[in-house]
Amino acid sequence: MNKRKKTTAVLLAFALSVGLLSGCGGTAEAGTENGSATAASSEPIEITNVSYDPTRELYAAYNEIFAEHWKEQTGQDVTITQSHGGSGKQALEVANGLEADVVTLALEGDVDAVRDAGLIEDGYTSEFDNDSAPYTSSIVFLVRKDNPKDIQDWDDLLRDDVGVITPNPKTSGGARWNYLAAWYYFEKQGQSEDQIAESMKKLYQNVLVLDSGARGATTSFVENKQGDVLLAWENEAFLSLEEYPDEYEIVVPSVSILCQPTVAIVDEVVDSRGTRDVATEYLNYLYSDDAQRLEADNFYRPSNADILAEYTSDSDSKTINKVPEDGKWIITNNFELTDIAHFGGWTEATEKHFADGGIFDSIYEEH
Repeated sequence: MNKRKKTTAVLLAFALSVGLLSGCGGTAEAGTENGSATAASSEPIEITNVSYDPTRELYAAYNEIFAEHWKEQTGQDVTITQSHGGSGKQALEVANGLEADVVTLALEGDVDAVRDAGLIEDGYTSEFDNDSAPYTSSIVFLVRKDNPKDIQDWDDLLRDDVGVITPNPKTSGGARWNYLAAWYYFEKQGQSEDQIAESMKKLYQNVLVLDSGARGATTSFVENKQGDVLLAWENEAFLSLEEYPDEYEIVVPSVSILCQPTVAIVDEVVDSRGTRDVATEYLNYLYSDDAQRLEADNFYRPSNADILAEYTSDSDSKTINKVPEDGKWIITNNFELTDIAHFGGWTEATEKHFADGGIFDSIYEEH
C-alpha cells in the first residue's frame, strides 16, 4: 500500500477511534517540565491537530510514535485526530470555530490568523525551537519522465507551451511559498517590481487550475495528468517519485525558498479542555531524535543539524529521477534558498502580495 493510500486508512482508523471514545476523554494532569511528561490521569485523552495538506503521511506516522511515547511517560492513552487541507483555509476554519488543540500549518502567517482571532497568545514563535518550526522544506519542480518540455528554471514557466499546476495562494500556504520563490527568481534577474509583476502575470496565465491546497494540486498533476510541471513542496515531489517509479522527475531550480512550517498551541482551546500538557509535549516531541528522523524519512528537512547531515547529499545534480538508495535526498548544490525575511516577514508579505487587493489579485484573472 503506498503512503498516501495508507494514510487514508490510518486517518479513518483515527476517526473511528474518536467516535468510539467520544464522551470518555479525560483531563490531562501530566507535566512537561524539562521536556518530559510526568505521571498523569489514567483516563484516555483526545487532542486535535489541524494541519495542512502535505503532512498527512508524516502525522499518520508521528501520531503513532507520540502515542507510544506519551503512554510510556504517563500511563495515559492519547488519541490524536487529524484535519488536513489548504493551510490558509485551515487557519480560517480554526479561527471560525474548528476546535484544535494544536495547529501545524504551512507558514507563520497562517498561524497569525488564528492568533488574530484571539485563540493563540502573542509570542508563540518563541515557545519552541527554531521559531517554532521543527522541520523545513523547499519548493521544487515535478515534471514527467524525461522532462519532455525541458523545464529547467522559473523562466521556462512563462513559455506558451508550458502548463503549470500550483494551488491558490488565497487558500494554500504552499502556494504562497511557490509564488514568493518565483518572485525572488525574477528579482534575481534584475527585473524591476513592475517587470516582476508582468512575469508573474504570465506565469499565472499558464496555470491550468488553482486547487485549494497542495495535495489537490498534486492529484491534478499526478493522477489527473494535467499540466507539464507541478510547483511542489519537496516532500510531495519525493512522495511522487516513491509511489510512481519511472514516471516523474524532480527538477531543482536555480533558486527557491526555505519554507518554514510553524507549529503552535491553541491556548484558548487547551485551557478550556485541560489538554495543555499533552498538547505541549506533542509539539515538543517533534524535536526528538526519533521524530526528526521520521520527518526526514517523510522528506522534510529536520531542524537538528546532525540529523539533517545524515540525509544531505553533496550532489550537484539538477534532476532527480528516483529516491536515492542511500537516503541522502537533500540536494545542497545549485540550489540557492531565500527566506521569508527577504520579503519583510509574513505580515508585510501578506499585506503586499496576498491580501485582498494585493499584487496577486492584480495579476491573476480566472480563465
